[in-house]
Amino acid sequence: MSLPSSNGHAAGHDTHDHVGANEMVLFWASFLTLIAAGIGFSVRGAILGDWASEFGFTLSQLGTITGGGLAGFGVTIIVLSFFADKIGYGPLMGLAFTLHASSAIITFMAGWAFNAYGKEGAFWCLFLSTWLFALGNGTCEAVINPLTATLFPKNKTHWLNILHAGWPGGLILGALLGLVFDRIGGVHWTTQLATFLIPTVAYGALMLGRKFPKSEASASGIELGTMLLQFASPILLFLLLIHACVGYVELGTDSWITNITSRILGSKEAGLWLFIWTSGLMFVLRFFAGPIVHQINPLGLLFVSAIFGTLGLLLLGNVTGVYLCVAAATIYGLGKTFFWPTMLGVVSERFPKGGALTMGAMGGIGMLSAGFLGTPVIGYKQDYFASNKLESTDKAAYERLKVATSSAPLPGLPLIHPLDGSKIAVVEKGDNSVILADIKTLKDTKVTGNILKVTTGKILEETENLNEWWVSTEQAHAEADKGKLAEARMYGGQMALIYTAFVPAFMGICYLLLIGYFASTGGYKQVDISHQD
Repeated sequence: MSLPSSNGHAAGHDTHDHVGANEMVLFWASFLTLIAAGIGFSVRGAILGDWASEFGFTLSQLGTITGGGLAGFGVTIIVLSFFADKIGYGPLMGLAFTLHASSAIITFMAGWAFNAYGKEGAFWCLFLSTWLFALGNGTCEAVINPLTATLFPKNKTHWLNILHAGWPGGLILGALLGLVFDRIGGVHWTTQLATFLIPTVAYGALMLGRKFPKSEASASGIELGTMLLQFASPILLFLLLIHACVGYVELGTDSWITNITSRILGSKEAGLWLFIWTSGLMFVLRFFAGPIVHQINPLGLLFVSAIFGTLGLLLLGNVTGVYLCVAAATIYGLGKTFFWPTMLGVVSERFPKGGALTMGAMGGIGMLSAGFLGTPVIGYKQDYFASNKLESTDKAAYERLKVATSSAPLPGLPLIHPLDGSKIAVVEKGDNSVILADIKTLKDTKVTGNILKVTTGKILEETENLNEWWVSTEQAHAEADKGKLAEARMYGGQMALIYTAFVPAFMGICYLLLIGYFASTGGYKQVDISHQD
């Protein structure tokens, strides 16, 4: 038996893909779509605190906003995968550009919505904008994955990993921009979030007027019915289940990891640098997936990744101090690096007749899981454990700092009264100087022509209520509450990571089962589209 190569063909066969200049431009334009998505995701994670303090959101509400965006990503991938080849990749990329631009406009209207309709108005405005952003990302994803598999049919896993290096590349750029904005000071969160439009314009310009190939399955004349029949395979259904776990643990955790590690390290800037480090690992290592897969095959790589992911999250949930936190985050970063693109590669290699549809289903189920489960549930876990910790430590402090209404992101989860984001911001500041400055500005400025700085109505009412709470209720207890609050939030974040570690542990068991299955059937290898049953 000949030794399998990284793409599943026998050693000694031609494993080089031959592509022209037009094809490489399409690939790197596809790469830029993930840069744009990564920047938007990274910056949004960094400004969650701004949203909490400006609009009074809880962590559960913030998780629902960001999670809804990821869910929109998933829905779009699945729906458009049915029609990608019929519509054409070029028109779809035009649609993606329009959706990205629209999301920026709606985001900028959050201040106006808060003024007109209060916290609920701001919530729905930001929720809608993140959905539009995610719809744009999902439209891109419905194109770029089957496009890359078509451009590089002999090295699918390797080039899909390179393509998805664009995601951590965008995360790094977004985090670096966050550090620059922090150093400059006074840069409104709307300006920070708008930076994702730069790579958006770049990918639009590169793809404009380009000739796009059809997917491998479509080019081979495979009909939609044949593509749908691939889902009758128990192995494909099992892979979909695992990829739902990938979305939960990778994107769900990444939505919160900077906030949690910032508390462990003692500063937001340190948390951002750690996020840059782990994203840098992912960016570099994804360029070397081919040689690694050549040694241990895709399933072996995924199993090792699950071990590292589990260990990293467990360590992050228990560490204190800079060095241990960096070490634990590095282990976690190594674990999450290859999950997403390698899973796409496995499905593309094993089910080539599924074309854009099977790859779209994988991406979609991962995003839906991250959006509806991972991000909101991890946010809820932080609220749950932090609230319980503060209540057990100082019940009076908890009563002062909790929100009035109980909530839970999903049916079946216990209802809780989480801690109020606006109150937390004031306690951490230690005085009401910012509140008083805001009230003065709101009273002095009656009318503004800038929708980003709405300065009347509901904002003034909410700000005055917050100041009244500080003066009459919290000010006398603030110094003592600050330490207890920090301890409770640290506990909540770390406990959320410990519970999340069960997900990659389950994935590891699943990968072992797949390794055993393929070992019993002659070993894992890439399926030729003309020979697949």
